[in-house]
Order: sequence, then structure tokens, then C-alpha cells
Amino acid sequence: MLDLTALHDFIVSAKAAAYVGNGKKSLSYRPNSHDLQVSKGDFAYLDSYFGGTDFIGQEVVYLNNEPVWAMNYYGRILEPENIDAAQAGSIIKESLSLLYQEKRFLGGFKQQTPKGLYIDTSEGDVSSFKGIEHIEQGGLKVYELLYHGGLIKN
Repeated sequence: MLDLTALHDFIVSAKAAAYVGNGKKSLSYRPNSHDLQVSKGDFAYLDSYFGGTDFIGQEVVYLNNEPVWAMNYYGRILEPENIDAAQAGSIIKESLSLLYQEKRFLGGFKQQTPKGLYIDTSEGDVSSFKGIEHIEQGGLKVYELLYHGGLIKN
């Protein structure tokens, strides 16, 4: 039986080590994808995405080589004259790093940075969830990402 607490803890540590932690890119499994992998014990994590300014991707967690959890996401710059992908990425990494230090990746989070206000809202838990993250500058939404995911059952 899958230990949801162990799964949650692994997801948080893998997310912190991969994109947010500037993890080492691995061999691309699909043409032109950007892939990041993290393994610990019986768990393995793969984040595979396409694009940069506007991007889409999927994170999958495997337990003993069987997929048990996944999350899909799509993000995009809404106001390219106000923010670029590098600036958005900097705000996201700074904010998510703080969220992961709280040992969580869901439940909502708000972080004011010098370059913009990061806001994440979500509902659900590790077994089934959906959410939106966005960045505001002066009250204007300049970036947005939609995500959803949960357990995979055979």
C-alpha cells in the first residue's frame, strides 16, 4: 500500500531539487523536451516539459518503477512587455523555494518579491488537486500557470 505521507515528502524534496534547485537536466525522452530526474530510495521523479516563455509539462512519480502520481501543468507569460521568462522563472524559483521549506507544495502561498507578487491557490491534497499560480506586478497579472494531478491507480 502506498504511504501518502512518504509520497508527499518525496514530491516536495524532488520538486525542490529539480527545477527550483537548478537540477541537472537528463537525457530527453521525447524530442525537444527538457527533462529533470530525481531518485531517492524506491521513489523516482521525472519532470518533462516543452517550451520556455509559454510551456507545458508533466511530473510523474514512480514507486518501484510503477507510476503512482502525476501532475500536468501549462504556464504562459500574459504581459511580455512587463515580464520575460527569465524574470518569471526567478520569481517562481524564489517563491517555491520558500514554500518547499515549509515541507509542502499545496495549500496556497503568497510571496512578495522585488520583481512581483507570487500567488498560488489550490484545492485538494496529494491524492487529487488542482491549482493556479500567477505573478502580479502593480495589480496586473503578468504570468499564469494552471496545474492539476493526483494518484495514478491501475
